[in-house]
Amino acid sequence: MCGLAGIALRTGLAPSAATVDALTQALAHRGPDGAGHHVAGSVALAHTRLAIIDLATGDQPLFAGAAALVANGEVYNYRELREQNQLHCATGSDCEPPLHLWRRDGLAFTDGLRGMYAFALHDRASRQVVLARDPFGIKPLYMAEVGGGVAFASEPQALVAAGLVRPRVRREALAELLQIQFTTGAETIFEGVSRVLPGETLSIADGAVAERRRRAALPEGGPEDIGLDAALDRFDDAFQESVALHQRSDVPYGMFLSGGTDSAAVLAMMARLNGEPVTAFTAGFDVPGAADERAAAAAAARGAGARHVTVDVDEAMVWRHLPEIVACMDDPAADYAIIPTWFLARRAREEVKVVLSGEGGDEILGGYGRYRAAMRPWWMGGKAPRSRGSFDRVEDVLRAPLTGWRDGTASAEGAAFTPGRTRLQAAQALDVADWLPNDLLVKLDRCLMAHGVEGRVPFLDNGVATAAFRLPDALKVQGHTGKWLLRQWLAKNFPAAEPFKPKQGFTVPIGAWIGGVGERLGPLVAAQAGVAEIARPDRVAALFRNAAGEKHRGFAAWHLLFYALWHRRHVEGRRPEGDAFEFLAAR
Repeated sequence: MCGLAGIALRTGLAPSAATVDALTQALAHRGPDGAGHHVAGSVALAHTRLAIIDLATGDQPLFAGAAALVANGEVYNYRELREQNQLHCATGSDCEPPLHLWRRDGLAFTDGLRGMYAFALHDRASRQVVLARDPFGIKPLYMAEVGGGVAFASEPQALVAAGLVRPRVRREALAELLQIQFTTGAETIFEGVSRVLPGETLSIADGAVAERRRRAALPEGGPEDIGLDAALDRFDDAFQESVALHQRSDVPYGMFLSGGTDSAAVLAMMARLNGEPVTAFTAGFDVPGAADERAAAAAAARGAGARHVTVDVDEAMVWRHLPEIVACMDDPAADYAIIPTWFLARRAREEVKVVLSGEGGDEILGGYGRYRAAMRPWWMGGKAPRSRGSFDRVEDVLRAPLTGWRDGTASAEGAAFTPGRTRLQAAQALDVADWLPNDLLVKLDRCLMAHGVEGRVPFLDNGVATAAFRLPDALKVQGHTGKWLLRQWLAKNFPAAEPFKPKQGFTVPIGAWIGGVGERLGPLVAAQAGVAEIARPDRVAALFRNAAGEKHRGFAAWHLLFYALWHRRHVEGRRPEGDAFEFLAAR
């Protein structure tokens, strides 16, 4: 788990040392345990390391023959890759086997990998740079065309900090951010900065992209003919293998525990596989009536014999640290779950460097309520996911209607409906394509890496996806209950999780918090350059005063607050100093 960056220029040009240093410094928080670089001719690779596996000899870049590699993430099946392919590795690093597989297999070198990864590889013999990203997009990788070539980095802010791109907001992406809280597809909110897509491997030759290939996260085809008992056995085998692989670490690890089924399943399997009590971290809030999962999480922890650590998040903490929290989201996702995730990561770092969490369980096993709506035809009340945006019911706040905000989602919907898939499978595939990598996984990556913690997601494993995605719809959704198979598995293996209780969701009382300080906060948000450009100041102030009322107003106010803080940091370039009020008021 690290930060990587680099630049690949045309033949005859050379990257400047200052640029390489700036990229490295901008990613120092991702790798506090060391740094390294490789410069050869027109190519430079930079790396900052968070040491997790092979603490003694795992520094990067890694070298084999004429090839050099830097990586962000973990290749969990590195031991099996060594043995099966008879690889002779100079280190114990999990990221060295892919380097040898590149020399043998070329652009297909990632096909056998299980893990979360972003790679940058320079092969002097073939005169090319290769970038690759894991199929689920767990680990980030961005690129931009620059003068004379291509630059890339684990975070867009590094490209900005190094002076390689200017932080100009792309209007179409801003519309998406305000309406659905994240941005879709390959293009980011920054003009000229794009994502290496999940599962994509591309080659750069003489300063330009020469070839691309894509590895799918999900298996093709419709539902299989399999019964409940056989499906439970198959899922148990795949999930146990995945969690065992995700626990490979040379440093202490724990897990994030909510009151839901996904993290409860991770806890149950970790308890099965560990001889010592698992350390589980849970966040809770101080607002009366807010959805608080601490009691349910505590019951699950007791049932698993886990050591349970609670993190109490109060309103004062949120306002004090919100500029820092939003600042870490350079690829913006206005998901209010960034708040508890950031505080959980800060607390977890006092004891561990690795945490497992339940992201991906809803998407792989069919948990969201929107999936049930997507399964119905339109004449029976069915509707497409994300068919309504946060500002559709908020009148006159914005200066102009938001247009084109659903174009990226519509494009992904078309790609999700491959032959044989059901409506449910297509809705799941849509989320795996955009919602997961551009919201949930960005949240997990940035909030944890801000504190030097690695996040691992065992539901997002090709073995688990193969076992679960093609299950019959009835083993995912029955009536108003999603994740039917997972609930049945928990009832059999971990009844302390109360798997058939209604899904509550991971909610944050952000509307109540904003409404309580709306008189003071609204005018500050309205006065920000980024917000004043798109919204009417008087209507913004009114929206904030009433944010604690209807839920949709709270969401809209939160999205504007997030954007105000984000714009101030990542477009205007201000350091996140002071609390939210001081940061917004500073001149």
